[in-house]
Amino acid sequence: MTPDIATIENRPARNGAELVPIQPADGNLTTPKDVLPAILTDAGEDAVTRFVEYFTAHIRNPHTRRAYFRNAIVFLRWCEDRDIHALKHVKPVLVAAYIEQLQQKYAKPSVKQQLATIRMLFDWLVTGQVIEVNPAHAVRGPKHIVSKGKTPVLTADETRILLDSIPIHRVIGKDLEGNDIRVPDILGLRDRAIIAAMVFTFARVGAMVAMTVEDYYAQGKRSWLRLHEKGGKQHEMPAHHTLEEYIDAYIKAAGIADESKGPLFRTAPGTGMKLTRNHLNTTDVWRMIRRRLKQTDIRTKAGCHSFRATGITCYLEGKGTLEKAQQMASHSSPRTTKLYDRTNDQITLDEVERIVI
Repeated sequence: MTPDIATIENRPARNGAELVPIQPADGNLTTPKDVLPAILTDAGEDAVTRFVEYFTAHIRNPHTRRAYFRNAIVFLRWCEDRDIHALKHVKPVLVAAYIEQLQQKYAKPSVKQQLATIRMLFDWLVTGQVIEVNPAHAVRGPKHIVSKGKTPVLTADETRILLDSIPIHRVIGKDLEGNDIRVPDILGLRDRAIIAAMVFTFARVGAMVAMTVEDYYAQGKRSWLRLHEKGGKQHEMPAHHTLEEYIDAYIKAAGIADESKGPLFRTAPGTGMKLTRNHLNTTDVWRMIRRRLKQTDIRTKAGCHSFRATGITCYLEGKGTLEKAQQMASHSSPRTTKLYDRTNDQITLDEVERIVI
């Protein structure tokens, strides 16, 4: 007899501990049995090969690959801990039980991503003739309708305060007359250029840190930025005059103008006086933003994506059109662009303040 959802949900895990996804220590997707669950390896070499192909050949974005791999491993181990030891024994009721259990712990977008992982993975296994039917096909996820994004947004004034607060010179001593000897602060110039670039180009942080020196180039009388966005999109944006000033100052101080194939935004260990030849990563940028915000009185807990939303909102406040904002942000749908628009926030606040008690 097939157990009902409640029975499956309440069945304890054998080890009594929270399930933790296991990944290869070197970060590469390999197939040793100490990495992949037995429910998969016991299904045979074809199942393992098909599983690995899904994450290496089918999913190209490294962030999506990492998230989906983690989701898949957690689900398969959850099945094992409920005495399901064959892929063919994974039934819709089991998937439904897993999704209902997740809904008690996680936000709806996270649950929908988990279900999408399971559904797409089993579709891949079905087309590879590893199993006959997809048990997740009929399982419905939670409804989640979003009309406004949750990304914190800075106002134009806050953004200007943040940019102006970043030091672009540092004092290294005094001359014979007692005056400060100042040199360019490469770290400050870099950080100011990164933040400004995300604001003025609406770029994702991943596209920003992937830029090389040659991705900032002259065309006509203006400079342009070549952005490598997710999904393999190559997107080009003209540089705002302020952004052009900031990037030019950074490149000149860093002395990297002739290193066309090298990273544009580089790590700077230690005192930050010297750059390496390594790309910054997205975590580095997030930490930098939080560190710079702490040096101001800005209370908004902004992150990397905040500046994309800030740029779009400021553009629309300046009478820009949603259609052009979509094009500039390289969005496939205007609905996505609209999620970043916070122009109605001030309207709502003004209306609330009409309530006089």
